[in-house]
Amino acid sequence: MQRKLILVIFGLLALCSVSLIHADTPLLAQTPLKPALMLAKPYRSDIELRHYWISEKLDGVRAYWDGTQLFSRQGNRFSTPDWFTQGFPKQALDGELWMGRNRFAEVSGAVRRHIPDPSQWQKIRFMVFDSPNEAGDFDHRLQGLRVLFSKLKTPSIALIEQYKIDNEAALMKALDHVIVNGGEGLMLHLGSAPYRGIRSDDLLKLKRFSDAEAVVIAHIPGKGKFSGMLGAVVVKMPNGREFKIGSGFSDDERRHPPAIGSTISYKYQGTTASGLPRFASFFRPRNDF
Repeated sequence: MQRKLILVIFGLLALCSVSLIHADTPLLAQTPLKPALMLAKPYRSDIELRHYWISEKLDGVRAYWDGTQLFSRQGNRFSTPDWFTQGFPKQALDGELWMGRNRFAEVSGAVRRHIPDPSQWQKIRFMVFDSPNEAGDFDHRLQGLRVLFSKLKTPSIALIEQYKIDNEAALMKALDHVIVNGGEGLMLHLGSAPYRGIRSDDLLKLKRFSDAEAVVIAHIPGKGKFSGMLGAVVVKMPNGREFKIGSGFSDDERRHPPAIGSTISYKYQGTTASGLPRFASFFRPRNDF
């Protein structure tokens, strides 16, 4: 009898503990959800160009503002200085954390820090290109964003320029202008498209090179001037094919190569007869925050 009484008491204590844990620690509420963001497909020349809005493709870090906090594409909250988001709108916004052209490594390092460096965040702007929760097509959403941003006074956030081009010759001229000035490429956003958190022709990217992603599965030691550093990485494509990438790395990246198991982006120029990327070179680590 005494043994049963002790077991009952322990059971009640356990139930009380569980109740207290759930009451004081709303785990589900604290766990961010991965935002369903619109993703781009490569540009196709058979589209009706006049129906698309054009903007520069920024080499920054994708970010989602839910009205109160900034989250990464993977649903992790960015640690920002308190002042950075002061004055941000209360509505959801889709954009890019950006320092400027050719500064991806710098902005990527800054936003990964658990304790934000104010001197770094002073150089960052949240460049907005869409409002995910707003109804209507992109033409309508862009008009609303322009009205909204005409009233904002905070320097940490801006609306990226969107403009129209009606022929491909002018589009390629705009692309060349961006690239000559250190940019990465152009984005094309279909004016009649609702916001859909999928990869589709509603959003297209135009660059002078092709890029793709692969998983690092091995490191090959360097020789000669790269002795003691990385020589190349062996990567695996989504289809299971493997190949080596030995160019495109800075000396610092060779000293601190992308980890085995991590995903990288690489540039290439077409494919070989066997279907492997031609002239593949390292581009950058994937934004996998």
